[in-house]
Amino acid sequence: MFESLSARLSRTLRDITGKSKLSAQNIQESLQEVRNSLLDADVALEVIEVFLETVKSKTIGQQVSPDLSPGQYFVKLVNDELVRLMGTANESINLQATPPVVILVAGLQGSGKTTSCAKLARYLQTERKKSVMLVSCDIYRPAAIQQLEIVANEVGASFFPSNEQQKPVDIVKQALDAAQKAFKDVLIIDTAGRLHVDADMMREVQAIHQAGKPTETLFVVDSMTGQDAANTAKAFNEALPLTGVILTKIDGDARGGAALSIRHITGKPIKFLGVGEKLDALEPFYPERIASRILGMGDVLSLIEDIERKVDKQQADKLAKKIATGKNFDLNDLRDQLTQMANMGGMAGIMDKLPGMSSMSLPKGLTGNGPDKHFKKMICIIDSMTKKERVRPILVEKSGSRKRRITKGSGTELKDLNALLKQHDQMQKMMKKMSGPGGMLKMMRGLQGKLPPGMLPPNFR
Repeated sequence: MFESLSARLSRTLRDITGKSKLSAQNIQESLQEVRNSLLDADVALEVIEVFLETVKSKTIGQQVSPDLSPGQYFVKLVNDELVRLMGTANESINLQATPPVVILVAGLQGSGKTTSCAKLARYLQTERKKSVMLVSCDIYRPAAIQQLEIVANEVGASFFPSNEQQKPVDIVKQALDAAQKAFKDVLIIDTAGRLHVDADMMREVQAIHQAGKPTETLFVVDSMTGQDAANTAKAFNEALPLTGVILTKIDGDARGGAALSIRHITGKPIKFLGVGEKLDALEPFYPERIASRILGMGDVLSLIEDIERKVDKQQADKLAKKIATGKNFDLNDLRDQLTQMANMGGMAGIMDKLPGMSSMSLPKGLTGNGPDKHFKKMICIIDSMTKKERVRPILVEKSGSRKRRITKGSGTELKDLNALLKQHDQMQKMMKKMSGPGGMLKMMRGLQGKLPPGMLPPNFR
């Protein structure tokens, strides 16, 4: 997320951080680089001009805190202004109304609206402990109603059936009545999308809004459309009293223009980010965390929350005990670790939240989706093995017929299987070093000189 913007801004701000004095010239040079970075990120021009003017006015002639160098002060100003641009603080979804609280979801076709409804239902059930019903008013797109029913079932939410012969306003009234009788806390209304903003679409969604009287009216928009996302949101906001935005497909957006433009152009907060295809891939939007990621400072708080929410603690405890007692780290354990990483958004999702990763020159295999595709291939190979082979990989290493069967079953090549066995062997040796008293210290000493600066504690011996 925001890879290209983060890399350019981090490089620009790193150049000025070490300056002992801020002059009109080096400020102007840095601001020009920041401007170019934001333009490349497809941030709206009016947003860029306001942003730069604010940073410039707060830099020139200001008294710098003795705790900060002038360069550090400039970086802090850029960070603070990014946060202010995106909304200062997280604005959570408003559920302060008589149940069922109605949430209306609108947007263009293809923005990920229906999937976002299911993601939102899951979030409200797991994080806010609410009972949720979903209903579709999309009587135009083929199988739209069935699609919502499928994803509603997947997240364990109730679904109110509708059909293409009904009128959207009648669907809303009937669903609202059903949600009240079933004592549901929240009713989420999925509306029809169009390929572009048109008058008929707006009139229909306005009628639905009047019938449902929603507490929240959320606009779903594809982040990859850049500043067009902000302009579309503005058009919807003129027709509907929007309360917030869900920005989707953020995991595929290396630029970040939509995230930086929407709040300024619409005046409405981004409330959630869609960060993947899975139905648990919805994150509350925290401007200060996103600003930190954009500037290459990482987002450790979100990473910790991911671990708390998505890591299987029983599996983690089981592996920890296994390592402590010196038992073999087998292929079942490796598969568990790969699955846990996938649940946290894969290697790319984890690295995105680690401080300093945007400025590091990483090996080609560790960028983009490369590592995650490799992990999926490894899981597929392990799944093609018997239970005995997973526990005793030596059986595979010494048998050509087993190797042929496994590669054929997983659709991979012999070199992929051999690489997996070699990697497992290396991890098993590392786990053995960690077992017993002082095992972790011994392993960390062995890693000295092999990790980037700052990854081990200072003065580590």
